[in-house]
Amino acid sequence: IKSNRVENNRNMFNKKKIIFQPSVVLVCRIILGSVFIYASADKIMHPEAFASILYNYQLLPDFLISSPALFLPWIELVAGAFLIAGIFPRGASFILNGLLVIFILAITFNLIRGLNFDCGCFSTLPGTGSNVYGLLVRDLLLLLPGAVIFLNYNYRRKNES
Repeated sequence: IKSNRVENNRNMFNKKKIIFQPSVVLVCRIILGSVFIYASADKIMHPEAFASILYNYQLLPDFLISSPALFLPWIELVAGAFLIAGIFPRGASFILNGLLVIFILAITFNLIRGLNFDCGCFSTLPGTGSNVYGLLVRDLLLLLPGAVIFLNYNYRRKNES
């Protein structure tokens, strides 16, 4: 029984070694960073339209719509660029994962309420929203590379000591 447990631990360690290979982490950084940089572009160019999209989510009071509409795309852009460049990758992935969790909660909440809304994820044009369930799946899948990046630095620290 003890040898099975040791073998299972070895297999788990080997899987972790594969997931946390520098090349895998780099691909995850490029994918997640690129998605958020791309997502920020239209929102930066059209803050009024993005504010309208945020308003339609009906989650924030009217007076709080402007600040997220102005700052959120820039946070996406800077965190995405930092992630790709390898500047504070753990912090950048923490921020982007946090945004993904907020997006998932907002979409889920409006799905439960039965609201019809445009996501505003990649475009501020009306009618460009996707299938809500597809949005949730996409955002949940985007958490995977973010988790690999974030957890990679804990893994490396534990194995270097």
